[in-house]
Amino acid sequence: MGMDVYGQNPCTDEGEYFRNNVWYWRPLWSYVCDTFPDLVGATPELGHYNDGYGLDADQARKLGDAILEHIESGRTEEFRRQYYADLANLPRSECQWCEGTGVRRDKVGAEMGMPDKELSPEVQIFTGRTHGWCNACEGIGTIEHFAHNYPFEVDNVEEFAEFLRGCGGFTIC
Repeated sequence: MGMDVYGQNPCTDEGEYFRNNVWYWRPLWSYVCDTFPDLVGATPELGHYNDGYGLDADQARKLGDAILEHIESGRTEEFRRQYYADLANLPRSECQWCEGTGVRRDKVGAEMGMPDKELSPEVQIFTGRTHGWCNACEGIGTIEHFAHNYPFEVDNVEEFAEFLRGCGGFTIC
């Protein structure tokens, strides 16, 4: 699923259209809402859905300018670093495919020889076993927190800000 953001009256090429898949959009829009709450309209939480939320031309331009100022000051990069530091501190989850054992023994695992596969030297040291693997968790038994699927990149924020400055208002579809 993706978020298609259309300029209502674009005055630049960048202002015609902006798209993010849902993985990139959610942290981008959350950053915008958290950082610029006075510039995102009355019901900014609706921006997490692709059912027509948007801003008018003046609101969009002001938001784009504020975001670019934030980027230029280095605060967006600080936000990015903190975002990834917070992700790094999230607890790992038990792997659903091997039920936390590190060895996938279901039909797929058996057909692919996972119970007999030799582990990498690093995983052998970590787990204390030499064999038995799971393609989801690399044989460890845990996986990263689901939030790791949502990247946040300054380049993406900047591209959105440029869209905002030239879109003449937007609608999220």
